[in-house]
Amino acid sequence: MTAEGRQQDSYPHAGAPRRRVLAAAALAPMLAGAPSPARALPTGTAEANGHGLIKPVPTARSHWKSVAKTLGRTGDMKRKMMYHTAFPRRDLRVHSRHIAVKPELALGSHVSFVRYADKSTMVMGDVVVTEHELQPFIDVLHEHKIGLTAIHKHLLAQSPHIWWIHIHAHGHHPVAVARGLRAAFNLTGTPAPLPSPRRQRVDLDTEGIDAALGAKGSVDDGIYKCIFVRRETITDGRLVLPPGLGSTSAFNFQPLGGGRAAISGDCAMVAKEVQHVLAALRRAGAELVELHNHGLTDEPRLFFVHFWAVGDGVRLARALRPAVDATNVVPAG
Repeated sequence: MTAEGRQQDSYPHAGAPRRRVLAAAALAPMLAGAPSPARALPTGTAEANGHGLIKPVPTARSHWKSVAKTLGRTGDMKRKMMYHTAFPRRDLRVHSRHIAVKPELALGSHVSFVRYADKSTMVMGDVVVTEHELQPFIDVLHEHKIGLTAIHKHLLAQSPHIWWIHIHAHGHHPVAVARGLRAAFNLTGTPAPLPSPRRQRVDLDTEGIDAALGAKGSVDDGIYKCIFVRRETITDGRLVLPPGLGSTSAFNFQPLGGGRAAISGDCAMVAKEVQHVLAALRRAGAELVELHNHGLTDEPRLFFVHFWAVGDGVRLARALRPAVDATNVVPAG
């Protein structure tokens, strides 16, 4: 078995506190009267050096062939650092507020793999499961030492009941993580991938939406999306996150005809921005769904609010702009 095929190293990276945990683990055998095993740290890592951050390194799709084979589908590269794979739940027929929700509006599972300078790999993702699938899915993640960092909802008054799980793993064996993810997805109704859809037009004034939000959006399988990323450097323990990994604000517009849209949105915020954004969303007529964290050890600490709105696309975008302006973000580009 190859090194990549062996079990991944750990649950979510804990940063500086991890050293104290390792120290306690080393003392435990001594206190019990047993010899303490030696543990070598890779040269050049932040732990070995005692300071500094570990940065992501650029990769290409060719670096992730074994991961793609294990997951059973091909992903794409985002910003030359994140190997991203989508698992849209096209099998589900979900309604919220009497609106049929398209998969790319709010039913898109996805996972991203990132390589680091110490040759380790971080995996983050957001997975859509039904309430019936939720507990078995969680159990398989635990069996494969893949961590859970959030369990929540993105939609109000939904039928059937759907949940979203944020997952996290960090270690030196990405194929083992992919194997665990594949085992968990196999317990769900997640369908096989389809050919990439042709470029589509949407029944929305996209130029008006862009002007209102101050960002150039894009069409994703019939959904118009405007994405923003945080300006700050976001870290997870000692690991620097690539821009947009686990820290995006997304405004997704599903056309309803006549320029109207259903919006499922998500704003990434630091603590001092939260109340300003919540108030701005309510002034815009948006319904608040969830306020929570997506990670466990991110710095600065990020909070996320999911919201829902229905109305004229441009007018809603214009009304939502103050929520964007209340956060330290830039268009993803």
